[in-house]
Amino acid sequence: MEEIRKRIDSLRREIREHDYRYYVLDDPIISDAEYDALMRELVQLEEQYPELITPDSPTQRVGHEPSSRFAPVVHREPMLSLNNAFSLDELEAFRERVEKLTGQPVSFVCELKIDGLSVSLDYQDGVFVRGATRGDGRTGEDVTANLRTVRSLPLRLNEPRTINVRGEVFINRDDFLAFNEERRQAGESVFANPRNAAAGSLRQLDPRLTAQRPLDIFLFAVESRLHGELKTQGEALEYLRRLGLKVNPHYRICRSFSEVLEFIRSWEEKRSSLPYEIDGIVIKVNEFAAQRALGTTARSPRWAVAYKFPAQQVVTKVLNIAVQVGRTGALTPLAELEPVTVAGSTVSRATLHNEDIIKSRDIRIGDYVILQKAGDVIPEIVRSLPERRDGSEISFKMPERCPSCNQPVVREAGEAVVRCVNNQCPAQRLERLIHFASKGALDIEGLGPAIVGQLVDAGLVRTPADFYRLRREDLLQLERFGEKSADNLLAAIEASKGQPMARVLFGLGIRLVGEEVAREVARAAGSFPRLMAMGKEELMAIPAVGEKIAQSILDFFAVGENRALVEELLELGLAQEEEPQVQEQVLTGLTFVVTGRLEGFTRSEIEEFLRSLGATVSSSVSRRTSYLVAGPGGGSKLDRAAELGVPILSEQELVDFLAERGVQLDRS
Repeated sequence: MEEIRKRIDSLRREIREHDYRYYVLDDPIISDAEYDALMRELVQLEEQYPELITPDSPTQRVGHEPSSRFAPVVHREPMLSLNNAFSLDELEAFRERVEKLTGQPVSFVCELKIDGLSVSLDYQDGVFVRGATRGDGRTGEDVTANLRTVRSLPLRLNEPRTINVRGEVFINRDDFLAFNEERRQAGESVFANPRNAAAGSLRQLDPRLTAQRPLDIFLFAVESRLHGELKTQGEALEYLRRLGLKVNPHYRICRSFSEVLEFIRSWEEKRSSLPYEIDGIVIKVNEFAAQRALGTTARSPRWAVAYKFPAQQVVTKVLNIAVQVGRTGALTPLAELEPVTVAGSTVSRATLHNEDIIKSRDIRIGDYVILQKAGDVIPEIVRSLPERRDGSEISFKMPERCPSCNQPVVREAGEAVVRCVNNQCPAQRLERLIHFASKGALDIEGLGPAIVGQLVDAGLVRTPADFYRLRREDLLQLERFGEKSADNLLAAIEASKGQPMARVLFGLGIRLVGEEVAREVARAAGSFPRLMAMGKEELMAIPAVGEKIAQSILDFFAVGENRALVEELLELGLAQEEEPQVQEQVLTGLTFVVTGRLEGFTRSEIEEFLRSLGATVSSSVSRRTSYLVAGPGGGSKLDRAAELGVPILSEQELVDFLAERGVQLDRS
């Protein structure tokens, strides 16, 4: 038993080190396959010897059952708010107050103000034991189980310290956009901004759902009892780093206030180059002795201030609030706006997400509103301007009947989304057809929303199977279709029959089944007949599938029309079960990002092919990226790769790269 215990301890130390290098330093030294092998061995040993499982084991990041509520946590030291400064004059007044109260010049630490959710973390003898939200500053919510799922947060420190630290949980911009797209494709409501997504993810009652969210964390403060051992905030940040905690590298110790102002100006210009959102700079007195002398008010410290960047906001008018019906029946209110330029682009529409948000922000048709666009994220209506109302404004009410099929709509308990549950709803049918042909699904070139609409209006297409029965003469009767365009579309439809089961499954538009879930389910089931025969327990045994997703799949295939559609597609030659062609996993341990326009194949085809060779495919470039495959129009990802020194492959260089490893990638 002692040998087993030593091996388990050794595996835990090794995995913790690799987690730190991967999630904190962005500098892995082993492949994903090697890491997975270590984790598998640890899981197997802990399953054999459950009495040896400890709370800080890397295996304990996920696995707790859902909680019915969050327990309150009283903070040993209040988590105070920061006073805001919105101008350089207000910053100068802050400096004058500090120097007047301390009676001497002080140095300052400038830190990026991450737009996330503040948390308090407790470590006992170096082991993470509790994490809580800020709450009202004095009492927060116990979100320990959810914080365990944040991969960049160590469950054991490098030193056996009993310590409380503070930090900010956030989501990177690219991860947020990809996450929102995944939710949109799965028929779920999307988040308005990364901060809301981080907060919503951290407050999930089921930690297994939190584990699927791309959360990250930066730590920035230690409890005051360490202020005797550490003399300055600069020392505290370095100490946090030594403990193995992730600290934002972009901070600066400023010996003069002119350096503070220069730091602010520099980040105001280059904030969009960061992979995450910031909304300002936090300026703190560096010396802890001076902080103690300055003290705090009831709500904020006198030794710190948050300079808020000028908001990228404009005023526009809500001309109308329309309601769109999605492929899963979700009714989404959409504000139609007077066109306005914000953050370099013209905006004429903005999603309002759901009725609750409209009510909480008191947005009415005819209102003047504040429109905000944070970085490259979707436009958001922040609030209305009731002082500009003239009495002609109209309050919005979600329709009780679907605007497409006029059937009653429902809002399920605990959901913010109103849905049309009529499976024959024309709007849903159209959106499902558009989705089936879209890039992430069957990827039928030339079959965009306008053409699908034409085919539906002409009575040529009612279900996805009808795409595969189209004839040349059918298309030639439509406007803007000539012989060449008709032949091209028919060829693209025929070619899509070769798409794998995962794409067809995703294309069916099953609620909660996004691209990643579809890949996992298809890999586990192997064929549609096998999938349609699976029970709830079998489905939930698939790693990406929880109870809600499993039930959604069962509900879909319980409808006779849906089963008939799948059988029809199989008869037409789609998603046929084949002898699996096992590709040699020559790219195991490598991470690729694909960007720009490629000539011989689509980006999604390349991504699928790279995955089949064992590679990880990511949507954003980081230090963990092994290669960026870039065609013309690579944009900011090219810049990021160059900045990080990530090797860049052209399309031809990728072909040659694979050929050197014995893999042929023939252009079509």
